[in-house]
Amino acid sequence: MSCVAIDIVGNSIPRDHMANKKIDSKLYECVKQDNIEEFKSRVQQHLAEKLVTPCGNSLLHVAIRYKSKNITAYLAKEIPSLITSRNDQQDTILHVAAKEGSVSHTIRNLVNSNAFLLRMTNRKGNTPLHVAVINGKKEFAEFLISRDPEVAYYRNETGRSPLYLAVENRNMNILDDLLNTEASIPTEREDGDSLGMLPQGKSPVHAAVENRIIGILQKIEAAKPELLRLHEKELGNPLHYASSTGYVEGVQFLLQKYRAGADETDQEGNYPIHLACKGGSVALLKEFLKVIPYPEEFINKKEQNILHVAAQNGHGSLIMYILEQDQKIVETLLNAMDEDGNTPLHLATQHGRPTSVFLLVRDKRVYRHPANNDDLTPYGLGRKQSKIAVERYEGTDETFAKERQHSDSNNRVEGTEDKPADQNKQDTKKASLKDDKLPDIRGAMMTLSILYFHAFPWKKSFRDHFTAGTDVMGPMQQTKEETKTRIENLLVVAVLVAGVTFAGAIQLPQLRGNFNSSEHHHEFTASHKITDLYSPTGYEGALYAYLFCDVWALSLSLVASLILLRANFTDANFEIIAVGFSVIMVGLAILMMFVAFIYAVTIALLGSHDAWLKTTISGLAFTGFYALFFIVILPLGVIPPNFQEMLLHRFYYIYFLFVFYTPKRAQKTI
Repeated sequence: MSCVAIDIVGNSIPRDHMANKKIDSKLYECVKQDNIEEFKSRVQQHLAEKLVTPCGNSLLHVAIRYKSKNITAYLAKEIPSLITSRNDQQDTILHVAAKEGSVSHTIRNLVNSNAFLLRMTNRKGNTPLHVAVINGKKEFAEFLISRDPEVAYYRNETGRSPLYLAVENRNMNILDDLLNTEASIPTEREDGDSLGMLPQGKSPVHAAVENRIIGILQKIEAAKPELLRLHEKELGNPLHYASSTGYVEGVQFLLQKYRAGADETDQEGNYPIHLACKGGSVALLKEFLKVIPYPEEFINKKEQNILHVAAQNGHGSLIMYILEQDQKIVETLLNAMDEDGNTPLHLATQHGRPTSVFLLVRDKRVYRHPANNDDLTPYGLGRKQSKIAVERYEGTDETFAKERQHSDSNNRVEGTEDKPADQNKQDTKKASLKDDKLPDIRGAMMTLSILYFHAFPWKKSFRDHFTAGTDVMGPMQQTKEETKTRIENLLVVAVLVAGVTFAGAIQLPQLRGNFNSSEHHHEFTASHKITDLYSPTGYEGALYAYLFCDVWALSLSLVASLILLRANFTDANFEIIAVGFSVIMVGLAILMMFVAFIYAVTIALLGSHDAWLKTTISGLAFTGFYALFFIVILPLGVIPPNFQEMLLHRFYYIYFLFVFYTPKRAQKTI
């Protein structure tokens, strides 16, 4: 076949004129079977340029797809305008040939005469070389590379080049051909030891890091070591990406072959060692410290060192490892301030990281009371963050709700009629700084409790420790709806207590007789004579105490019920007083009811001679009594609110210590 050279623009087929002309089934079969004689007789009856399949493939597309050599040669010679035809996906005939992977004599001649086909892209931005790599057609890819090696770095709509796709698909054979080309690597800039940034593209080294294939990294370094120096706009250089993904083997390799990458920053101003600490990998930090003897010199755009980053992200094991390093280095890291004046202890507090706070605040080298740019000490910042967390938890932070709604609307990617919104492609930008600083309520409260015992500003005065405001733990301002809800809940509890105590007054405690070996129980009333079994002091005293507590609980609960019923029909001022007074009365009623239960248990055990049974049941009863006493006493307001706060801090602190010293599985929760 002779070479055919055509003009692209002059011979392009206008698609609008081809839409209504479809290839009939008999002509299609002729092309499929490469029946040239019958094809010639049938195609003469039509205008071949206007014949397409339902998906827009021309006769030449179909001929190449079915490898019909005779018809392909005939159409290329007789109707050269078909060479530039495209289907509905904007695929040229060379895209179809790349998908099939057959390098025929006709295809070679077409490419030799029409080299522009090598760089033509379809709707996805793929060149024929992209298609060949995607489909793993080594022979065809090798042919295309030999004709135009520069295409190896052409990017498609997603920023992927054929070289990137070969790495991503782990196609080693095609990768070798692509790496052995003499084509130059396109970059946007060239400064210092950094080669530059791919123009809106993806680096093949980053693909190798993502897939964690050390063999491909070694191939790239051996063939084109300059690729190791490429940056991606959002991911930084390969060492940044390997560090952020926790790829230890990749970091080891890159530090050996590309040590300068450790001294470069990404678009957020972070060094690779910062990203390693952000991920919390001790193994990665060890690798960096082998080649970086001065980690305190690595400060990011926010003027934060590696301990700032580790503390902010709550990586306890990493913090412990850093604290074990050389004392001169650690002292520089411990109390350094970032651009906002925050030390690592401030950042751990700000983000509600109790483990980080606990490890830092117990280190004697850490300053516990430095003030940041907002004049907040770690303890002051902890109180502020705890208050925000409580408001956020109770849904009273209207400002946060409005800002979250505004942020969500800004980050949403709207769909169109042609292209619906893809949930996987929503804006992945980081949340606002304010959102990032809001810890969950449990983390915030545990953090504040740790600081309360280790970093309270004692210099004020001991009296301030007990008279400080209770803005964090104290009650929030109540709305009318909240007051109504509390009245309803208290009324239900009061009525239940009244019902239980009334039943207890009707049926007095039972006594087990020591003269009967069966499980029979005798019920006693005030008229029973008990001198035959026990002295009056033992049984009667317990019975009178039981009746006293039961009647008191019944009376208190009934009075509280009546007060709450009246509060439903009065003004708001009485409602607030009624709730406060009823809380005390219902709490005392519950307490008295429990005391009555203890006396009932005592009466039941009078007839038993089993010492272990008596001891066990009595111990459980009194333990429950003391637990209930402290639980009920807090909301009653019998003790000052600031002391309530101290007790609450102690409970949180004990809970933290319990979790901290359990196996690592549990520690992940804090």
